[in-house]
Amino acid sequence: MFLEAVVQWGAWGILFLCVAGASTAPKLSKPCPQQCECHLETMEVNCSRRQLSAVPESLSSDSQRLDLAYNRLKTLSRRQFSGLTLLRELDLSNNIISMIEVEAFQGLQNLQILRIKCNRLKIIPVGVFSGMPSLRTLDISKNEILVFLDYTFRELVSLQQLEAGENDLVFISHRAFMGLQNLQELNLDSCNLTSIPTEALSQLQNLTRMHLRRLSISILPSNSFCRLNRLRQLRISQLSSLDTMSSKSLIGLNLTSLTINKCNLNTVPYASIHHLVFLLYLDLSYNPITVVHGNQLADLIRLQEFHLAGGRLVTIEPEAFKGLAYLSLLNVSSNQLSTLEEGALQSVGKLETLRLDGNPLSCDCRLLWVVQRRSWLDFNGHQPYCAAPDFVRGRGFWDFTEVELPGLFTCRQARILDRKSQQVKVEEGSRALFHCMADGDPSPSIIWTTSQHAVPLVKTLTGRIRVLTNGTLEVRYAQVQDSGSYLCTANNIAGNDSFSVSLQVSALPHFRNRTAPYFSEVVWTIPSTPTATNSSAQATDPFPFDAKTLIIAMTMGFLSFLSSVIICFVFMFLWSQSQGQIKHTATINFVPRASKGGGGNGNDSGRFTMKLI
Repeated sequence: MFLEAVVQWGAWGILFLCVAGASTAPKLSKPCPQQCECHLETMEVNCSRRQLSAVPESLSSDSQRLDLAYNRLKTLSRRQFSGLTLLRELDLSNNIISMIEVEAFQGLQNLQILRIKCNRLKIIPVGVFSGMPSLRTLDISKNEILVFLDYTFRELVSLQQLEAGENDLVFISHRAFMGLQNLQELNLDSCNLTSIPTEALSQLQNLTRMHLRRLSISILPSNSFCRLNRLRQLRISQLSSLDTMSSKSLIGLNLTSLTINKCNLNTVPYASIHHLVFLLYLDLSYNPITVVHGNQLADLIRLQEFHLAGGRLVTIEPEAFKGLAYLSLLNVSSNQLSTLEEGALQSVGKLETLRLDGNPLSCDCRLLWVVQRRSWLDFNGHQPYCAAPDFVRGRGFWDFTEVELPGLFTCRQARILDRKSQQVKVEEGSRALFHCMADGDPSPSIIWTTSQHAVPLVKTLTGRIRVLTNGTLEVRYAQVQDSGSYLCTANNIAGNDSFSVSLQVSALPHFRNRTAPYFSEVVWTIPSTPTATNSSAQATDPFPFDAKTLIIAMTMGFLSFLSSVIICFVFMFLWSQSQGQIKHTATINFVPRASKGGGGNGNDSGRFTMKLI
């Protein structure tokens, strides 16, 4: 009897649990629309890819997600979704929507995600987004929107992410973002903006992340992002025209991550970024930057990652990364670097990842520090390869054994090859040359110095005293004050070598009493027009060119002018001949003026014949 009661009670208990479970199972208040699929466990109504031209009727008010993507919807009417009070996500992407009426989304007080990307919207009327106080994410990208009007997003007080890229935006009104006090992320990629909408952005004082890609902007002026004090991540990418950044373009920002890649910057924007003391990540990749100068990045004391890949880097100067005590990742891959000296880094011990691959590396003593640390220095799966010298070309850094390293990664001290005495004596106004050929591994740099100045090796043709690319010192239009000794110094990482030469310039007879020098600077410049205060003093200075040079210059100028005149006359003669036969006579009919006596009847006419000579 007891056992039977227990069995009966158990059966009723199971039946009660089943009934209770059935009563709490999720269900829709209305049947699923015929064209859609409904998933009770997620309260989702999926109507995507059904060729719908209108929003289905009789949607259940219990729906929490509605997918209408990839249909043929053209218009959204006022209060189109007013009955879906529990809806949290609405996807209208990939339709042909060209018009949304005001208050189309009225009543969606619980909606958090709204996607309208890939449609044909050209303008968004003010009031379209009213009635969605809980919206967190809005995606209106890949439309044809031309302008954001004032107060377009005013009702979206809870919005945190706005995707507005890949539109035809040409203008953003100053108050377009008014009301978006909680917006944290803004994406304005691939628009037709030609300048930063500074005034509009200043309304977004809680913005933390912003993306600006593929815009037609050539300059970042001062205060481009003023009042964005909470912005932490700024990504500027694929602005192919951007070649100028004002020194105050990023003023007021406290960024932790800055990306300015695939632009047209030819120098590291030191002045623009030096105040970003909280910066952890810096990416300047794919810009035509050729050099990283020394002691210019020291203010970025917290920087941990620096990317400068895919550029035109030729030189990283010693102490280029001085002050970056926390730098753990350096990426300078795919450039034109031949080396990276240990002295460029503040602390090699902190460096964890180094990307040097894709560079024409010269494997000598300057790169020995990298190979010696290869056991713990991560190349991120891209080991560097040697491009020089010939006997190690093509070998990867992991291919060398510890035994052979000291004999392969070596340098030869700089050495001047020809040390024959060079004592040159010339007259004033003449040209003097001093040769200085040097050898070494790596190739040494040549510097000429005097007791007054140093002249670095340059590849330009400016300056009266200059160093040619082969190391030769040239003194043009030599002056008396140029007399003295000049020291040639050949220098590389393994050491230096010096060689001294002498120049003696004798004054011309009619200039021997001159006390004022012709040139006080090494660089040859054209003097400006003298002012009234020093005109008398300037007038007494003799002309710095000799008579022979002046005669040759004047003769060449006169011949050039004469040839131009002759060519003009020949051209005029040929042109006149091409116009056909010229008439030498002309007959003109005229009516003579009536005499005061009134003898004429007003119909008299005359004829006048003119002969051209």
